[in-house]
Amino acid sequence: MTSTDQQPLGSPFSAASTATDVMSGLDLSGTSAVVTGGYSGLGLETTRTLAAAGARVIVPARRPDVARTALADVEGCDIIPMDLADPESVRAAAVRISDSLSRLDLLMAVAGVMATPERRVGPGWESQLAANHFGHFTLACELYPLLAAANGARVVVNSSAGHTLTGIRWHDPHFRTGYDRWLAYGQAKTANSLFAVQLDALGRDDGVRAFALHPGKIITGLQREMTLHEQMERGWVDAHGNVIGAGFKTPSQGAATGLWAATSPLLHDRGGLYLEDCDVAPVSAAGTPMDDGGVRAYAIDPDAAARLWELSVTATGATPIPR
Repeated sequence: MTSTDQQPLGSPFSAASTATDVMSGLDLSGTSAVVTGGYSGLGLETTRTLAAAGARVIVPARRPDVARTALADVEGCDIIPMDLADPESVRAAAVRISDSLSRLDLLMAVAGVMATPERRVGPGWESQLAANHFGHFTLACELYPLLAAANGARVVVNSSAGHTLTGIRWHDPHFRTGYDRWLAYGQAKTANSLFAVQLDALGRDDGVRAFALHPGKIITGLQREMTLHEQMERGWVDAHGNVIGAGFKTPSQGAATGLWAATSPLLHDRGGLYLEDCDVAPVSAAGTPMDDGGVRAYAIDPDAAARLWELSVTATGATPIPR
């Protein structure tokens, strides 16, 4: 990938497009999808829309009982237990998925946490990097044979405009020297983008293409670690929790870019790109306000992507993808 690839394609869709808009007329019968976080917020919209188009959808869930309730009326959907912050749980889920599928057409990495208090998981990992990046990294590596078998699989990773907060803190990725919950979130979202870049580089010869995206500003369960007062201070909601901020999307609009990434013919033979508003995002200059859109050059840098990949293999012990 070169930076010249990272520019809008002239998609027929926009920030206002909904999940239904981008999937209109598409028949996904005979295809399979895994959607992390597929039982709440954007993930729930994604699961419902894929299933309605005929896909068989597997939803790995940290809270399977909650997932079963949320997805009770969705046909063609299977729920399996998985905790993204626990590599052994991710591997066990990958085994279950591999036992039930011969190929995987879509891996939608929608689940995530944001601005959480300092928590340590596994061998002392910072929890946002662990859940948002290491978990999805491990899942993709373990499911790679199924993705390669699909002969045209796509992996779609939800990043965020929050990546503009920081690149990878190579000197201290786990915040051993003072925790900042927003920088930890920003680093994890940059990691999501770099993960897509390197996965695409490794997978393209097998027909596996990967994309990262910013879904837009949406109030979902992602904000659960923030108080109502904090969200009011930022101008997002009123005292009753109603969304009042400018530029916010509905969950259906928020899910649209991921579904466009999963299905658009405009992205055929493309990959390693960062998307927003149902199109390829332009590169944004350092210091550009977060809400102005675009992707920082450091979040699509192939050298940083390869370096993060090696760090992630070493950390997680995930099965390496053959080069």
